[in-house]
Amino acid sequence: MFESALFCLALNVYFEARNEPFDGQIAVANVVINRVADPRFPDSVCAVVFQGQKRKRDFFPIRNKCQFSWYCDGKSDQPKNQKSFYNSAFIASKVINGEFPDTTIGATHYHADYIYPDWASSKIKTAKIGRHIFYKWSDRAK
Repeated sequence: MFESALFCLALNVYFEARNEPFDGQIAVANVVINRVADPRFPDSVCAVVFQGQKRKRDFFPIRNKCQFSWYCDGKSDQPKNQKSFYNSAFIASKVINGEFPDTTIGATHYHADYIYPDWASSKIKTAKIGRHIFYKWSDRAK
């Protein structure tokens, strides 16, 4: 699999936020960039996007044990809508180059507004953009 930062980030935007408004897609991309900058996460875009538990025998991701659900949901990771993927790649390139501001205010986590994960209570809410709610670590968590 070809794994450049742009391609990995575009996949994440596509699968996590392609149905979100433009600002929401930018926000999801910025979370990945914020994680790369945070020492608690891997230090490359692809490593952040594909972070999760892997099976020992073949290194495939364990279902539902990944940071981003699309990567280990058991479905194909091949974009089907080329126009949406092109848009995701455009957003990814602009975010990687720092051309869009981080409206998440440094968020490293997010979830859809129709769920409430256990970890949310230990983070500081920074924004709600589209259907996603964004969070960052509390200062005490560093």
